[in-house]
Amino acid sequence: MSFSVLPLTIGKELRRFIRLPYHIYRDDPVWIPPLLMEEKKSYNPKKNHLFQHCLVQHFLLLDGNRPVGRISAFVNHLANQHWQREVGLFGSYECQVEGKGPELLLGAAADFLRTRGMKFMQGPWSFTSQEFGLLVEGFQTQPMIMAPYNPPSYQEHFQNFGLNKIKDLLVYEANAQGYHLPERFMRFAEQLERKKIVRIRPIDMKNLNREVDALLSVANASTSANWGYVPVTDEEASDLADSLKMIADPEVIMLAEAKDRPVGYLIALPDINTLLRGCGGHLLPKALFRLVFGLRRIRDYRIWALGIVPEYQRKGLDTLFYARLYRTLKAKNASRVEANYVLEDNMPMNNAIRKMGFSQSKRYRVFEKKV
Repeated sequence: MSFSVLPLTIGKELRRFIRLPYHIYRDDPVWIPPLLMEEKKSYNPKKNHLFQHCLVQHFLLLDGNRPVGRISAFVNHLANQHWQREVGLFGSYECQVEGKGPELLLGAAADFLRTRGMKFMQGPWSFTSQEFGLLVEGFQTQPMIMAPYNPPSYQEHFQNFGLNKIKDLLVYEANAQGYHLPERFMRFAEQLERKKIVRIRPIDMKNLNREVDALLSVANASTSANWGYVPVTDEEASDLADSLKMIADPEVIMLAEAKDRPVGYLIALPDINTLLRGCGGHLLPKALFRLVFGLRRIRDYRIWALGIVPEYQRKGLDTLFYARLYRTLKAKNASRVEANYVLEDNMPMNNAIRKMGFSQSKRYRVFEKKV
């Protein structure tokens, strides 16, 4: 094998970069190919506003002229300003060879970040909001919408390069068939509902821009102290809303308001991966037909985000959200519900989810090393 690392500068090579996972995982029974049009959009600086505050370099690992691996290295200036650290990020990692190949890829990313003044490299991170971490437990079940997937060998690739765990993110799952929210949660929710401290409502898809502004204001106020938080710009929020509005179910995207002021949200998403299996990442012909006619029949959901502004935390607002979501999904005859990501050291959230009868199903890990 004759390996070389190619820094990408032209569109043709970026196309090979984007398409590589579709070749690597083509025989993997668990991986669900994301829509290729959405993948292209996430790597397009004209359509993904994350690039406005990032310095990015993509690399392909070649065996002769054949792509066998890839990685992205990037400096997120907005993240470093918030974290007050000089941390370079890496992501988009794929490598179908062992030995020297992973070392060359990760080394290229480290060199790029070091020469840009970074003191650490951390990852994997993606160019999509709330999509990060390497899967280290739970390879048996297919990933839900906007959740990463990778083979077990990548953990060894990272560790051999000297990358060490910095944080784990946990995923929980419940079989919704026959599931009942514990009675004590329902009683507490009913008590809170009678007090009318807040009003919880579904988002209004006819006024999506206004709703996105409300969600963004809560997100930036509620999670700014969380590990891994990166401020989300208005443009990035708009990008995310545009990509999700086709599949969003407003009944499971909820806003909590206190005197018309947004103070919390819960976002659950129908798992469109159940429709994309077998489509090869192509919208036409099968995926579009399934999305148009099958979207409302989806029975699997991912609890993607929960945020509550500081002054309303520890007042039971999360219980109100869970109770309302439970009633809504029960009416939809949901079969599988997944909650992720939950920081491993966020004990109040972990304890609450476990008390509701959810079981841990996956674990994602973020790695870091000095460069």
